[in-house]
Amino acid sequence: MALSKKPVTGMKDILPEEMQIRDYVISVIKETYGKFGFTSIETPCVENIENLSNKQGGENEKLIFKILKRGEKLNLETAESEKDLVDGGLRYDLTVPLVRFYSNHANELPSPFKALQMGNVWRADRPQRGRYRQFMQCDIDILGEPSNLAEIELILATTTTLGKLGFKNFQIRINERRILKAMAAYSGFPEESYDSVFITLDKMDKIGLSGVEEELIENGFEQECVDKYLALFKGMEASDNGLEYLAGELGEFLEEEVKVSLNEIMESVRATQCSDFELVFDPTLVRGMSYYTGTIFEIAMPEFGGSCGGGGRYDKMVGKFTGNDVPACGFSIGFERIILLLMESGFKVPAQPDKVAYLLEKGLPGNELCKVIARAQEARKEGKQVLVVRMNKNKKFQKEQLTKEGYTEFMEFYKNPLK
Repeated sequence: MALSKKPVTGMKDILPEEMQIRDYVISVIKETYGKFGFTSIETPCVENIENLSNKQGGENEKLIFKILKRGEKLNLETAESEKDLVDGGLRYDLTVPLVRFYSNHANELPSPFKALQMGNVWRADRPQRGRYRQFMQCDIDILGEPSNLAEIELILATTTTLGKLGFKNFQIRINERRILKAMAAYSGFPEESYDSVFITLDKMDKIGLSGVEEELIENGFEQECVDKYLALFKGMEASDNGLEYLAGELGEFLEEEVKVSLNEIMESVRATQCSDFELVFDPTLVRGMSYYTGTIFEIAMPEFGGSCGGGGRYDKMVGKFTGNDVPACGFSIGFERIILLLMESGFKVPAQPDKVAYLLEKGLPGNELCKVIARAQEARKEGKQVLVVRMNKNKKFQKEQLTKEGYTEFMEFYKNPLK
C-alpha cells in the first residue's frame, strides 16, 4: 500500500510562490513592530494540558490536539480518565504560552514588556476558507502597562503594519467588556447568564436585531429584559454618538472611567493614524475568549467578509500563574487570512533582486563548472539572486516554470561552447 502524499486534513503544503509572500510579510511585520519597541520571543509548541484547559480559552479549549503520556507514564490498563492518559497539548493560541513565559521570566524582562511572537498554533477545527488546523499567528502584547497607552500603541502598530502591506479602507472595531456587562446588568439579566447573552449578541451581524431577540427569548430570558436590552441598540443607531448615548442610559451601571478611557483611545488613534482605516465603537463586539477584562478590538476587512485579527486587555491572566495580577493587553493579526487576501489579489513582492538562472548542459566539464560557479558567486556579490541548475531535456518548459518563480534572465552553458 502506497503512503499518502497529501497533507493531513486542515493542514497544507506551502509552495514557493506563497512562501516568498509569507517571508516578505513576516519581514514587514518584524521591521514595523520593531520600530514600536516590540521584541521577539519564542515559546514551545507544546504546553502543559492544565495550562491549555483552564477555562480561559473559550471554545478553543474544545479544539485542543492532546498529547498522550509517554513511556512508563502511559499505562492504558490502569487509566480511569483522560487525566491518566494526557499531560500535554499543542498550543491553540500564543497568549497562554506568552503569559506562562512572562510568569517564568518576569524578573529578567523590562517593565512594561512589549513582546512580538510569531509561530504556528493548532486547533482541531472544521477547515474552511482562510481557516486551517495548523496556522501561523502573529501577536504583539504589552505586559505591565495599566493605562490605555497599551491599547493606543497596539492599534497604531497593527494598523501601520497593515498599511505597509497595502491594505486600506478596513475597520478597527472597538468595545469594552465592562460595557457589555453594564448593558446586561441594566437590562436585568442574571449575572450568571451574561455569557449566554453575549454568545447570542455575537451573532448580531449574521441574524440581526430580530434574530437576537428571538434567540434570547428561546433561551428562556424574560421579554421585559430582552426589550430593555435591545432598546439600547436601537437608541444608539438613532444617536450621533453611540458611546455618549450608551453612557447616559446606563448611568451608575457603567463606571465613568470606562467611557473616558475609550474616548481617549479613539481620539488618540484617529489623531495620529498613518494608515487608511476607520476606528468605530461597536457595542455588539464580544470576542470569544473569557480571559478578556477590558478593551476588546477586532479587524474587519471588506475583502475577506469577516475578522482578520483582534485582541484586547486581559489583566487577570498572569495572576492565574503567579497569584499576582499584571496588566496585559494584546493584538493578533490574522496572518493566514492576510496571506490569502494578498495571494487572491495577485500581490507581488516589491523590490526583489534580479533573478538569474544559469542552465548547465549535462556533462559540462569540471573546470568549466568551476568557472560558472565562480561567475555566479560574483553576481551574488553584486546583489543578484542566481540559480545554478542542470538543464532539462524540455528546456522551454523549464524556463516557463522558472519564469513563474520570478526569473527574468537565463544564461545557458554547454559542454561544447559552439552551441
